[in-house]
Amino acid sequence: MERGDRGNSGGGGGRFFQRRKPCRFCVDKAPIDFKDIGLLRNFLTERGRIVPRRISGNCLQHQRVLTVAVKRARQIALVSFAEER
Repeated sequence: MERGDRGNSGGGGGRFFQRRKPCRFCVDKAPIDFKDIGLLRNFLTERGRIVPRRISGNCLQHQRVLTVAVKRARQIALVSFAEER
């Protein structure tokens, strides 16, 4: 084995590659509205944090619009800033 060669592991460190999910908003052509609480809650964790793009499967443009919508909904108290105890 040469230096830097990891054998048959493929150089991925044992991780497997999954195909990215298609963006839900690109497929459905659905608008993102800050007043649609049900939609926004799908992209929030139970602690109230916004789910990252690599997990939610959104494209960059829709993730940015979604982030702004969540922040607007928080400002007018439609969505809480943190978990409720």
